[in-house]
Amino acid sequence: MAQTTNNFIMLPTVDFCFKELMQNEKVRKGFIAALLGRKPEEIQETTLLPTILPAEYSDDKLGVLDVAVLLRDGTQIDMEMQVVYFPYWTNRVLFYLCRMYAGQLKKGDSYNKLKKCIHVSLLDFVHFPEDKKCYHKISLCDTKTGKLYTDLMELHILELRKLPKKVRNEDSITRWMRFFNGKTREDFREMAESDKYIHEAFSELEKLSADERKRLEYEAREKAVRDYNCLMDSAQELGLEQGLAQGLEQGLQQGIKQGLAQGLEQGLAQGLEQGLEQGFRQKAKEYTQKMLRRGMSPAEIADLLGEDPQLIASIADELQQEPQDS
Repeated sequence: MAQTTNNFIMLPTVDFCFKELMQNEKVRKGFIAALLGRKPEEIQETTLLPTILPAEYSDDKLGVLDVAVLLRDGTQIDMEMQVVYFPYWTNRVLFYLCRMYAGQLKKGDSYNKLKKCIHVSLLDFVHFPEDKKCYHKISLCDTKTGKLYTDLMELHILELRKLPKKVRNEDSITRWMRFFNGKTREDFREMAESDKYIHEAFSELEKLSADERKRLEYEAREKAVRDYNCLMDSAQELGLEQGLAQGLEQGLQQGIKQGLAQGLEQGLAQGLEQGLEQGFRQKAKEYTQKMLRRGMSPAEIADLLGEDPQLIASIADELQQEPQDS
């Protein structure tokens, strides 16, 4: 195992790092206990379930880097670290939670075999801008009485960007969130002193950071995320440029009919909206083409982009019909 230099430390907000941390059973047990509000000693068994991942990482591959866990009582927990803003995150988590729940039954099975399913979202962006709470636990309740209908389906949303200032005697889930949100070795070391399970996570993090092969895989994943962010930024810039041009043209045309000031304002607004949409579609098309060549399916690409699967499928069909370069 090669030792790293320059005090390098992986960040758990990179999903590859988070997934690797959860391979450690003691770390997994400590975090799950915090989520469930139980003592780690009460979590008797946690078994990792298979998820969709490439056999090998490279700088041009993106996989589904979630963590699926089965508890002894049959409870299933799916955990995802998401650093890139995802506009349809609510739709996504509901889809996966329902699929996880329904996927327990085989043909002919009784409904009494269904066990609790939990989806955990660790987000490095603000999902609920209307409040300051960094942790939400969501269940199915009666909207009038607030009474819990069932606990068989549950969502846990952890917004790392909304962590409050540190106070004494924080609950265990907040301590884990602070650890996952750490940026320096000192941050992680400080949090390791608060809990023996978080201390185990810090030790595992140091081992991962000192492993040259793991470091290369981690950096490949970081690069993929940076490339995606750059793609989205350029799509917005292109859309703005096209929108202003179209808006000016439309505004002048409408201005002749409706009065220059009013027409120009309406035309700019409409053109900007259309331009942003066209700019994003063009960039989505470029990204879809790139990912198709690397073996990803349209469904996987849509999942990554947070776009409508039908839109990405239509772009994929469009690309297949275009003449190929010889």
